[in-house]
Amino acid sequence: MAVEQKELAVGQELVRIEDLHTQFFTEQGIVKAVDGVTFSIEQGKTLGVVGESGCGKSITAMSIMRLLPEPRGRIVKGKITFFPPQQNNINQTSVDITALDRHSSQMRGIRGRHIAMIFQEPMTSLNPVYTVGDQIIEAIQLHQQVDRDTARARAIEVLEQVDIPDPERRISEYPHQMSGGQRQRAMIAMALSCYPSLLIADEPTTALDVTIQAKILRNMRDLQQEYGMSIMLITHDLGVIGRMADEVLVMYVGKKVEQAEVRNIFHNPLHPYTQGLMKSIPLIGLKDKKLVPITGSVPSPFNLPTGCYFAPRCPQAMDRCRREAPPETEPEPGHFVSCWLYK
Repeated sequence: MAVEQKELAVGQELVRIEDLHTQFFTEQGIVKAVDGVTFSIEQGKTLGVVGESGCGKSITAMSIMRLLPEPRGRIVKGKITFFPPQQNNINQTSVDITALDRHSSQMRGIRGRHIAMIFQEPMTSLNPVYTVGDQIIEAIQLHQQVDRDTARARAIEVLEQVDIPDPERRISEYPHQMSGGQRQRAMIAMALSCYPSLLIADEPTTALDVTIQAKILRNMRDLQQEYGMSIMLITHDLGVIGRMADEVLVMYVGKKVEQAEVRNIFHNPLHPYTQGLMKSIPLIGLKDKKLVPITGSVPSPFNLPTGCYFAPRCPQAMDRCRREAPPETEPEPGHFVSCWLYK
């Protein structure tokens, strides 16, 4: 019995996030980790999500997966809609993920089967007391009606697809017996084992050398083209965004400050924060060009400034920026920015 492979229609909306508010309730106060973010992900496309640490990128992903540490952290407002891919020319009913119990069978069916995630630290994400193969096989059998032999064959197949050498032997190894790059690729293999519609990759190349980084990114791009899946790529590396993304979402302190196609973000960044990120990229061959860092630091979530959160660090800030939060505008088709400079 073969594991079912989905055929996805590229360009159709797959996930829609509307006015998402995710908060953490702590002894020090309420942390607005995600503060009114709206965007969508299309089938077969890659959405790159960038921003400094603490800007809400990973929490947005955890909200989509419904993996927040409830009740301390929870979605307090907004809607996340999943549109199951069209199969056999039948349009399936959309699902409001925010309305589901995160422990329900329906949510577990979406998580892993339709939406999979690669976490930042593979050594802490993989169970050290089980072999890598057993963990991948368990994921396959959880979401597919197959016997163990079929699941094992599929596990070997995906390990081979992510370029792990000698997968028939490596399937019986434990995480500590693999290198960092191999563990990361094993995580990718586990995420891909059930042919997900959306792969959320949270810093998939962190702490890896550039050769392994390039190989993992090439694997992801090849597998995306083969399966037609979508990717939500969270990273600090704008070079990775330039190579991988179709569209870019820039976040700052839980808010979306800019969103556009990748070429517009690189060639015509509108928000002063995005402009600052671009000026901080080192360029090969331009030894005399000095990097221009963004002054200051991300504000404390317990002491957020009034108005635009970026105003205290912004070289173009006006009095209005310090009084009122800017609305989102669309200065050019498909290019969204939240800044008073364009209102």
